[in-house]
Amino acid sequence: MTGTPLRVGLVGYGLAGSVFHAPLIAATEGLALDTVVTSNPERQRQARAEFPDVRLAATPDELFARAAELDLIVVASPNKTHVPLATTALKAGLPVVVDKPVAGTAAEARELAALAEERELLLSVFQNRRWDNDFLTLRRLLSAGELGDVWRFESRFERWRPKPKGGWRESGDPAEIGGLLYDLGSHVVDQALVLFGPAASVYAETDIRRPGAETDDDTFIAITHTNGVRSHLYVSATTAQLGPRFRVLGSLAGYVKYGLDPQEAALRDGLRPGPGWGAEDESLWGRVGSGESPVTGGGRPEPTLPGDYPAYYAAVAKALLEGAPNPVTAREAAAALDVLEAARRSAREKVTVTL
Repeated sequence: MTGTPLRVGLVGYGLAGSVFHAPLIAATEGLALDTVVTSNPERQRQARAEFPDVRLAATPDELFARAAELDLIVVASPNKTHVPLATTALKAGLPVVVDKPVAGTAAEARELAALAEERELLLSVFQNRRWDNDFLTLRRLLSAGELGDVWRFESRFERWRPKPKGGWRESGDPAEIGGLLYDLGSHVVDQALVLFGPAASVYAETDIRRPGAETDDDTFIAITHTNGVRSHLYVSATTAQLGPRFRVLGSLAGYVKYGLDPQEAALRDGLRPGPGWGAEDESLWGRVGSGESPVTGGGRPEPTLPGDYPAYYAAVAKALLEGAPNPVTAREAAAALDVLEAARRSAREKVTVTL
């Protein structure tokens, strides 16, 4: 890519904005982080320290007042602001990247998708976990047919946080769209749908385990896919002993992988994409085999592909500059929200929901 980089306005500089979006935008050829929107003085200082040339705005209105000076808006603010901010950006004629889950309902996501299509603008959803190291490795195994026909997919995003941290992600106010179902659940559901296709039915259990917690902190989702694969998905802040990140069982072999992709931890520690980015030590590789437990040495070590979060924004830049495909569409995000809404109903009514 050559020429003047696309100027990016980033709304929000909390966890999503400062740890994920800003560093990845800045590392992407063809993109330039132009403006960060935050009213928090400490976060303004942080943004200026990390990106000395960045412009600051206290409110989204300040940003949209000079929409003509920008080429892309990234919405990394709290969930309840995603739809109104994305709508404003699209109506201003600007392409948009929105952090997952994009909206509170599938209907809202489809309305945004329709608006973007009407305006012939890119609307992409930040689903970075499609570029996790274990997910990329599993896709390679499935593509090569090494597991045979997959019968069951187990995916866990578990943590041990016995005390709530507070903030909008743990708020019990439905308007905040908080809780693990819509937070980590967005990731594991999206991954399951990418791997195994549409959901036919959904069953879920959601619980509030911790004293003082206001919304779900221990959730299980079971998806039966239209092709017959069963996905069992666990997201939890109350797991004292962590299970495997993936356990995938097929007609020829299984794949078991422990541990989280290292990219989030690296970004939190201030590291930035470069040579060796996303690589994992051999001691953490998963195992492929049959008839034995990987814990007792069963199966062969499977080299983990490097994680590649930078690939998302590289694809966004290519879509805008060269007309390449959108890496994650709002209609794909809406399909995941269909599952999340069904899961919420299933847990509330104690029923299996057919889609």
